[in-house]
This record gives sequence, C-alpha cells and structure tokens, in this order.
Amino acid sequence: MAAAAAAAAAAGGLLHLGASRVPSRRPSAGAAPRLRGASCARGRQPRRRAPPPLAVAAAEEAYTGAETELLDALAGVQGRGRGEVESAVQALEALGGLPDPTNSSLIEGSWQLIFTTRPGSASPIQRTFVGVDSFKIFQEVYLRTDDPRVINVVKFSESIGELKVEAEATIEDGKRILFRFDQAAFNFKFLPFKVPYPVPFKLLGDEAKGWLDTTYLSQTGNIRISRGNKGTTFVLQKSADQRQLLLSAISAGTGVKEAIDDLTSSRQGIEADLNTLAGEWQLLWSSKTEDESWSFVASAGLKGVQIIKEDGQLKNLVRPFPGVSLNASGNICKNEDGNNFNLSINKGAIQAGGLQFPLDARGEFAMEILYIDNKIRISNINQHKLVHVRIANRT
Repeated sequence: MAAAAAAAAAAGGLLHLGASRVPSRRPSAGAAPRLRGASCARGRQPRRRAPPPLAVAAAEEAYTGAETELLDALAGVQGRGRGEVESAVQALEALGGLPDPTNSSLIEGSWQLIFTTRPGSASPIQRTFVGVDSFKIFQEVYLRTDDPRVINVVKFSESIGELKVEAEATIEDGKRILFRFDQAAFNFKFLPFKVPYPVPFKLLGDEAKGWLDTTYLSQTGNIRISRGNKGTTFVLQKSADQRQLLLSAISAGTGVKEAIDDLTSSRQGIEADLNTLAGEWQLLWSSKTEDESWSFVASAGLKGVQIIKEDGQLKNLVRPFPGVSLNASGNICKNEDGNNFNLSINKGAIQAGGLQFPLDARGEFAMEILYIDNKIRISNINQHKLVHVRIANRT
C-alpha cells in the first residue's frame, strides 16, 4: 500500500522529504553528570558578545541571508507547514534569484526535496503519502540532452530500493518546464530485475501532462523553489543541510543519534553563552524520558518548553494533559569549562485550571551544549541528549 501511494504521489509530481540515516563521524559525547551542591550565582551574569560564527554554520556559507532564513523557518516546522516558511519562500521569489533558470546549467542534476505544501486539489493518495516520512524524494532534471527528462525518484530505504517515475520534458520559457509522464518502474534490491509500474500513461491523455515553474534558483545552484500545475510548492536542495537531516530523522523516529553525532561534529569550537541561549525553546526530541517522574521531567526540562533569559533566569514548562501544566524555575550560569552550564532549579508548581499547587522540582544539573545556532540547540543533561528548536528570540 505504501509503495502504491508513493508511486501515485511521484507520478503526480508530489515530493516530500523523508528520513535519512547519517553515519556517525565520532562517538557520542559523554553524558553530563548531575551536580550535587552546585548552584548558580544569582543576579545578572556578565554579558559576552555572541561569537560571529553562530549565525553561519559551515554548511550554510553557500547561502544568502534570505536563503538561510528559509532554512531556519524549515527547521522550525520540521520540513512542513506554512507561516514562516511561506513568507520566506515568497521573499526569495520576490528577489528573483537567477534569471531564466530553465536556461541555466545550474538547474541540471539531482535535487532532494526539503519542503512541500499540500494543496486542496491533491488526491487522497497524495495526501496520505505526505504523511509518510520514511521515504526520501529526489527530482532529477536533465534538459540539455537528446532526450530531455524530469525524473521523480522515491527512495524507500537502502535495503528495499526505489521507484522512478520518468517524464519527457520540454522548455516552454525561462521559467516553465512542460512534461509528460511516460514510464515508471520499481527497482527492488532483492530482485535482479526492474518491476514496471502498471500505469497506462499513454491512455491517460492530458492527465499524464503537467508543468513546473521554477520561481527561484539560487546563484550557487543550491536551492530551488518550484510551483506545479496542481498548485503545490516545492523547495529543493542539491546539498542536504545537516539540520534538515536531523529533523527528518526525528520525524521518522530512526537514525536520530547518528544524525546528532554528524551535526555536532560539524560545529566544534562554537562557544555558547547566556546571550546565545536566551530565548524560548521547544523540545523536539529526548533520548530517554519513559522511566522518569513528571517532577524530574519538569525540573530537568525533558519535555515541553524552556525559557532562558539573558540574566540567567530559567523556566521549564510541561503540559502532560489538557488543562494541566507543570513548571519549574531557577537559574542557569556558565562554567569556565567550554560549553558547560550549571542549572539550579529551586521551585516548581502544578497548575490545573485556576488552581495551583506546589511541586517539589528542586534539582542541580550540569548541561553541556553540543551544538547551537540561531534555530537549533543540542544539549546533554543527566545522561539525556535533547534537541530543541527556538520558537522565540530573547525575552
């Protein structure tokens, strides 16, 4: 059923980023020990200038400011959604990018999808497929050959194989590519031959036709925005962003630790302080929470939202059930040793409706920042690795 959905989606031009298992480049960093008796000094901490490399990761150097804003917006919605993403897409389209993209050699090659919308006109099979995060989707564009083609590739996994849906292509103008699907086949790793997909393209007539407008192509050829005849918007990359790979792994629930190792190893030497930590952070993933009490979860910030202020005030907010919230507050201060911080939680409360009850959430913790940029934070606290996404700047 999943393969059939994938085939129909690929034939319809629907693309969606799936999970990617990233090989580890180094062993995971050791867990930060829990402190006993340590506490943060109260009052405003010395302000330090945030290091300039914070806003520009090594993988982002090939992107303009507007392109980086799009990648940051995608990081905030794990590769799908509207709001910030659509605004960032429209901003890039307004800039224009490379003129006449279909006439540029930069449009050629294999592109991986990192975002797609779901228009109301999409078929039920397409809408089902968008929710399947275990697939990786690529689009190959070859316009300067004797047989110009656009090929959508659905990669199920390294052990299963892929589906290719091919279309003959024609350049209509500087932005639009006309295409007609004419063949498709499964290439399973466990079979020595290809399995044709039983779609009668020749009998479909106009249903097998479509067009794709490239509304933005970056000057470096790293990012492309396209809009299809079904009203779908696609954002694609040639070089996969490691943050997107991590978010995709979190969404699929596989390969997260490997993706964390890969991302953290790419940004060594970036120093964090209270200025860079200040803001509101939503927890996306934690390595372990099942065996912990709710008071400990709130105290250590293992679920929900964490708010950090520049003066070192900290608040963790967890909503385990509708109408019920747990909060724990205290202080955070930086150690002299690298990206290590002391967390001191001194009070907590349970709120249910208009009632509030005290919660014993006191605790002392050591937190190591393994990676941080202006959108994502990876930390290690009490043998838990945490991935947060910034949802608001300094408060």
